[in-house]
Amino acid sequence: MIDLRGTRAVVSGGSRGIGAATALLLARAGADVVVGYRARGDAAERVAAEARALGVRVVAHGADLGEPAGAASLVQAAVDAFGGVEAVVINHGVWPAEEVAVGDMDDARWGRTMRENVDSMFRLARAAARALSRDGRIVMVSSTAGQRGEALHADYAASKGAMISFVKSLAVELAPRGITVNSVAPGWVDTEMTDSAMRDGGRDRIAAGIPIGRVATAEDVAGPIAFLCSPLARHVTGEILNVNGGSVLCG
Repeated sequence: MIDLRGTRAVVSGGSRGIGAATALLLARAGADVVVGYRARGDAAERVAAEARALGVRVVAHGADLGEPAGAASLVQAAVDAFGGVEAVVINHGVWPAEEVAVGDMDDARWGRTMRENVDSMFRLARAAARALSRDGRIVMVSSTAGQRGEALHADYAASKGAMISFVKSLAVELAPRGITVNSVAPGWVDTEMTDSAMRDGGRDRIAAGIPIGRVATAEDVAGPIAFLCSPLARHVTGEILNVNGGSVLCG
């Protein structure tokens, strides 16, 4: 039922994990896709090749989204390759795996998390707002940590909390143009980013705390993203869609 033929999409952080799964699902639904990446060009090209085999137009584009010119270039890549853009998925970011109490957190750790998760989000969303056609879509990947907080990862939780507030603000700003702005908020997802937490029995301990009884796959998150990019979600905006197996229930 999700038909994205005619949609020109951008997915940041598209070389792996949730971003790669999203790029492939959008392509399977008929969208042309720009696969954004920063350093993993080979992986992004593999994702692009797999998506291209589905019969759509796909390009991989490398950029540092923490730089204004880099963020703008990712959206411009869709305009240059496809002639425009209807959907932007803001998926990139970092999760510093090391647990650090606020009292011990240095400025470098805090600053890097804010640059990668907040500054780059703003710059890519700004570029999207300037380029999106009427009735476009912006979907951001936040986290349950942004809703409930996360001790020893306060920098990450704060960055995702900022994203959640940003989504609600931007949704109202862009609504007169028919552009919807939403977020999915995953809990634990089995990706390379969380690999260290899943080791040594960590996966089983994490799964035991999830009511549905398992850790999400990247594809479990890609599905809701594709829905929010589709005409089926045209009257949904400013929402944070929890994708966490029932582990965090926020109204």
